[in-house]
Amino acid sequence: MAENKEKLLEMYTTMVRIRTFEQKAIDLFAAGKFPGFVHSYLGEEAIAAGVCSNLRKDDYICSTHRGHGHLIAKGGNLQLMMAELFGKATGYCKGKGGSMHIADVDLGILGANGIVGAGMPIATGAAFACKYRKSDSVAIAFFGDGASDRATFHESLNLASIWKLPVVFICENNGWAISNAQTSHQNITDISDRATAYGIPGVSVDGNDVVAIAEAADAAIERARKGDGPTLVECKTWRHRGHFEGDPAIYKDPKDQEEWLADNKDAIARMEKKLVGLKYAGQDYLDKIKAEVREEVEAAVQFAEQSPDPEPAEVLTDVYTA
Repeated sequence: MAENKEKLLEMYTTMVRIRTFEQKAIDLFAAGKFPGFVHSYLGEEAIAAGVCSNLRKDDYICSTHRGHGHLIAKGGNLQLMMAELFGKATGYCKGKGGSMHIADVDLGILGANGIVGAGMPIATGAAFACKYRKSDSVAIAFFGDGASDRATFHESLNLASIWKLPVVFICENNGWAISNAQTSHQNITDISDRATAYGIPGVSVDGNDVVAIAEAADAAIERARKGDGPTLVECKTWRHRGHFEGDPAIYKDPKDQEEWLADNKDAIARMEKKLVGLKYAGQDYLDKIKAEVREEVEAAVQFAEQSPDPEPAEVLTDVYTA
């Protein structure tokens, strides 16, 4: 992995794309440009980038309320995503889903989900479909540390283990279940230890090291493709913002916040140092990538702002079925 220049640059670009999109979304939300809620993925970019770098178009992901990064890393269209945030008719869900419910089945994105832990049974079902069809596609379930306390987590791991389903469970442990620290709702240090109860591999990695994440995900995905069953991968990270935009996050220790945002922990800063150190890219080239991504995001905003609102007659379309 360390010698794969193209893949490292690809993951770096994905992380920059996620962070730029998220920062723009935060600014637009603060300016009152679109409704609903925004749960920022800032600080967790390496997880989506590392995991999805190993996926094919015919693989599936199930996302969360903090899901923009997953969708971007799987190849989501920034213009359609931004239009959805604006509630426009050109959005992925025609403006009816908003931030927490974007889906693109053609890309294997089975949907973000506003219900904590609800994506795991869906990913398990997708994995069952892959096995039933005798496909070597896999499913990825993203979820947080708080979701690992829910019955959906244990039921999904148990069933996937029994049937050896091709699913990888990715726990994005950012240390907080809304405002509850992991130490206040779990009597364990490593969530990956919970894999033992279901007879499957469990591994914990640095959630801000995109290379470590990609390598762990690669091993788990290949295991799933071969028919050997699921894996639980815990990625330890830190969300830069509050639980949602508007949450002042007063429950965070300012010293911890400062430490996690420093360049020696920040995933993008660490990758920049790695790329320059390996002589895979100079800072000028990395700055060029950032500039191109900013243009891409600004074009998405322009597309969204110029898109039409949904027609009132469409209010029940795609919502109810007989």
